[in-house]
Amino acid sequence: MEWIAKQAWCDGNVGMVGISYFACIQYLVAALQPPHLRAICPLDGWTDTYRHIVYHGGMLDVGFFAPYLYSLTANTTDVSATQRTTSPEEFKRLLGKARNNPHIQINSFLMLILEVPQKNPMMFDFMLNPTDGPFYWERSPYTKFDKIKIPVYLGAPWDQYIMHLPGAFSAYNGIDAPKKLLVTPIDFERPWYEYHDVVVRWYDHWLKGIDTGIMDEPPIRLFVMGANKWRDEYEWPLARTEWTKFYLQSRERLLPEPGIYHHEPPYHSEPDCFIHQSPVVTSEIQSLKYLTPPMSEDTEITGPMVLNLFASIDADDTNWIVTLKDVSPEGLETLLTQGWLKASHRTIDESKSKPWEPFHPHTNPVPVKPGEIVEYKIGIQPTSNVFKAGHRIKLEIASSDYKGAYMHMETHFYHLPGSKTTLHKIYHDKKHRSHLVLPMIR
Repeated sequence: MEWIAKQAWCDGNVGMVGISYFACIQYLVAALQPPHLRAICPLDGWTDTYRHIVYHGGMLDVGFFAPYLYSLTANTTDVSATQRTTSPEEFKRLLGKARNNPHIQINSFLMLILEVPQKNPMMFDFMLNPTDGPFYWERSPYTKFDKIKIPVYLGAPWDQYIMHLPGAFSAYNGIDAPKKLLVTPIDFERPWYEYHDVVVRWYDHWLKGIDTGIMDEPPIRLFVMGANKWRDEYEWPLARTEWTKFYLQSRERLLPEPGIYHHEPPYHSEPDCFIHQSPVVTSEIQSLKYLTPPMSEDTEITGPMVLNLFASIDADDTNWIVTLKDVSPEGLETLLTQGWLKASHRTIDESKSKPWEPFHPHTNPVPVKPGEIVEYKIGIQPTSNVFKAGHRIKLEIASSDYKGAYMHMETHFYHLPGSKTTLHKIYHDKKHRSHLVLPMIR
């Protein structure tokens, strides 16, 4: 930054631009407070390295990082970051624990990395650091928000995956400086690098002193899917949100009140069940589905959400993968958003949680007692969608999202699947009222 500011072709006002990794770097540079950095524009940038990109809900993202990092230039050193920063005894312990992980052992590609770290040094480090801690805190912009004092323009699309969207909201609520937020549709015909008009207006204002009017406009601009309209807002989550419960019921129903139909009992003692099997055994994914009746009128949800799930398993751990979809009268399903939680990572930090946004520390996993009914609070990433009259809300619960040929790298965004056959039971009786909390907007 300072070298650029001293050049003859620079007037001393410097900005940054870039997406994803190049957005994350902007936060980290701004936290260093170089004197001539006037503003940044991190688009599609994560802010929590553990939760947003590496371990979603405590579940290792294999589908993205295995091929992405493998495609980069190989490391020039034989020593991993973990090996450089831990004692020989601790490094040996971490490596042994990763090699003995039964879920990693069924993946020959990951096992090869553990034997030959140079093939994918970062993936090697990720496997040796399965819980949150200093390794990820050092690499996470959110730990440095208090040091960012310059104007910030934030943006992300309504992505179904976890990588970038939560970073934009995290930074908007975490940085105390002039800021703007733009959330766009998922439109690959107009990706971020084509939003030139937005970036130019931002930097004309902060680098050239031109009054573009950008700071006179509402701080947040959202694209509302379903309605397919842009809308300005002033806070996140929206102040007028009505947090509304939808209860899981038998026969695949998702209802605003248990027993909404008078000829049926309000609660059902029998749980719903599905079985997860290792991808070594089958490529089929079992799941449970719950749907609302058709909407009687256009219905909007905008904001974060949470699934409060009462469930038991016959193992000591599993993955919970939650998907929310818009189902048209013709049966066309549109994926809107997802949530993830590893059962052993269910511990909640109440001081950092909100009723609609649980915070899991991911620092001290606790095995599940087989057969015990446990409450899981599974955060689901924000979305904004109008369910048109006649459409239905669909909730799907599974334990795996691996759908491609076994462990081939062309499948993106799948998580490390479990290696054990596991029976899952979901309860919705009077004592265990499993329900989804949705951000309804009038």
